[in-house]
Amino acid sequence: MTAVFRHGLARLRRDRARTVMTALGVAAAGAMVGAAVTIVFALATAFDRSAAAADMPDVTATFAGQPLDRVVSRVSVLVNVRAASYRYEESGVSIAAGVNFANAVVDGIRGGGPRGYALTSGRDLRRDGEAVVERGLARSWQLHVGDRIELGGGSARIVGIAATPGLVAYPLSRSPRIYVTYETARAITGTGGSVNDVLLWLNDPSQLDVTLAQARSASFGLSDLRFVTKSGYRHVIGRAAGLVVALLVAFSLIALAAAGVMLAASAGAEIQRRRQAIGVMRAVGASPGAVGAGYALETTVVTAPAAACGLLLGWAIVAGPTGRLLGILNELTPPWAATLGLLVAAWIAIVLLVAAATWLPARRAARANVVESLRGADVVGAARRLPLPALAGFGARLALARPARAAALVAVLAASTAVVLLILSIADVLRSLERNAQTLGTRYQLTVPASESSLSAVRRVRGVAAAALRYETDAADSFDLGESFTLVGFSGDVSQYEAPPLAQGRRVRTPDEVDVGLGLAQALDLHVGTTLAAQLPSGREVRFSVVGIIDALRNEGLVAYVQAPRLRAAIPFAAADIAVKLTPGASLDRVRNILISRGTYPQKTGGIAQDSGLGSSGRTSFLRILAALLRSVAVLDGLVCVYALAQMLALIARERRRAVALVRALGASRAQVFAVFGGAALVLAAVATPIGIAVQRGVLGPAVARIAASYVSLSLGAGGSAIAVVLVGVAVATALAAGWATRSATADAIVTPLRED
Repeated sequence: MTAVFRHGLARLRRDRARTVMTALGVAAAGAMVGAAVTIVFALATAFDRSAAAADMPDVTATFAGQPLDRVVSRVSVLVNVRAASYRYEESGVSIAAGVNFANAVVDGIRGGGPRGYALTSGRDLRRDGEAVVERGLARSWQLHVGDRIELGGGSARIVGIAATPGLVAYPLSRSPRIYVTYETARAITGTGGSVNDVLLWLNDPSQLDVTLAQARSASFGLSDLRFVTKSGYRHVIGRAAGLVVALLVAFSLIALAAAGVMLAASAGAEIQRRRQAIGVMRAVGASPGAVGAGYALETTVVTAPAAACGLLLGWAIVAGPTGRLLGILNELTPPWAATLGLLVAAWIAIVLLVAAATWLPARRAARANVVESLRGADVVGAARRLPLPALAGFGARLALARPARAAALVAVLAASTAVVLLILSIADVLRSLERNAQTLGTRYQLTVPASESSLSAVRRVRGVAAAALRYETDAADSFDLGESFTLVGFSGDVSQYEAPPLAQGRRVRTPDEVDVGLGLAQALDLHVGTTLAAQLPSGREVRFSVVGIIDALRNEGLVAYVQAPRLRAAIPFAAADIAVKLTPGASLDRVRNILISRGTYPQKTGGIAQDSGLGSSGRTSFLRILAALLRSVAVLDGLVCVYALAQMLALIARERRRAVALVRALGASRAQVFAVFGGAALVLAAVATPIGIAVQRGVLGPAVARIAASYVSLSLGAGGSAIAVVLVGVAVATALAAGWATRSATADAIVTPLRED
């Protein structure tokens, strides 16, 4: 083994260009791994990590303002409560700093105890006149600890900057959140000694349902009561970005697997290139085990530093966009030690994978007949006629003469093609979810507050096909109070206005029936024929018979659709909107302008971001960050594709240098030599691309859709435009690799290769 290893080191020193190319390939694949690992770890663990750092409450109760002693007496009877924080929250409070201004949510905190937010800089509140601002506001307005802000009719000095998990940050949320002392909040809002918000930490979180039931029974006299659990806040984040984050995580897992395939295939191809050298070693007495171990060690010498550089490069490329994405979701980035540990584990895995992928084929090749190895046993005859011009066909025959190497390269190119197609498909889905309400099953185009107009007045507008009252409220399952969902009711036919794809059963027909989202059905174990018992904010309970289960993207599938009569009876003063459905071909802007001229303020229906209540500037920032993440991984994958082609052409140029020199001696120009290498690359790309398309449409797309959203049937199959883009990209990669190989092959004089033995 020692002799084989020393021979390998000498070969690395002698063939430095080849060594550099191998290292670049490992680094490119390592960069993909580093990017994927960084994204998966940061996003998949973000909520739990942030909730632990902030000591997030198990339950948050909101209600109409009540005297403090009355609320304390209610909380004191709850036996499972470890700690409680009493607060007064006021929305719509003006805040200004310099030229910036907004309407904020001010949270007045009474006493000590847990806060429910994680300080990222500065300290906590100690006295009146101080404020802790959310990190999103500080970043957007460039605020720092020690700055002063105008708050309501007074001012406050910033002493801390915090992240509150479960609440999306400004400007993704329209209103920034400011924490002040209770007395400061009273001075700003002019309220008396009341509270309207209680945060509860439990001794035994597993008894959450029992505690919620006890809290509801003890809450008699509290109006507008609503409980939100830690899992409920997770759903709030899900409304804003849950599907998007899940898509990124699932995609990164697939990219991780693709990088492993690329590394293993590349290592196997390298051994095929060295079949003759292995035959020589066996002829002079080296054992198969020594040959395999020696090559594995030689590969490790190149792989270890290259993989480390690639992992760090991949981390550096996506760390910034990932951190900004977590920032606007009010979640914390992983600690350095954890990320470094994960990258080290990935580095060890890459080194072991490449070593194993080298050792196994090297040992197998060393066990083959020595004479066949010396002759290059993996060289086979290729078809004399290929559907390509003469020189391109010659290059294709050179590529196909090494079937094992060709198969490995086809695997790499197919994996790269599939991953890039997956990126483009995800980007198309994100654009559709953000902009197109019809993706969510919405069939109306405008909403008008019912307080501003009547149904008859809206229906008389030219271009309006139908209109109905739409009610929406939060509800909790009566049998599992910790599970909240959105209940939507229409005064007309529900399916005429919102009709996500039906997975089971049928549509709602009567007021006592309900269609539930697949996410809600999974959470509550609902089936067609079972009963949904909804606990409403008014304290009333309404029960519906489940007649259908729908593939709903809205609110992660935690949604239910009913006809409005029973919902309106249970909440008599519920606010409503008028859902406006236009006639085919009607101008949306024209109808909207008519409604505005009549004193109403209609809103266009939007995609998943608008459904989450996100500000337009926040949506723009959010999607820009997502685009940066996807572009980063796409660039890395494209580099791997170009490298794989260049590696194969470099091998052909080296092994067939005398044949290439002979072609040049017969008068071939540089363009004709380019045709030789282009034909070699083209034949393999032509085989790999359809395989990659089939794998993406039949395997990767459905797999990522299932991982990302088990509560909905999501289509991630590549469309015609995405396939066209990939075909152009493969053609460009083929041209670049062929051009590089042509330049290398024509750099020396023609006679130099012809003089070699």
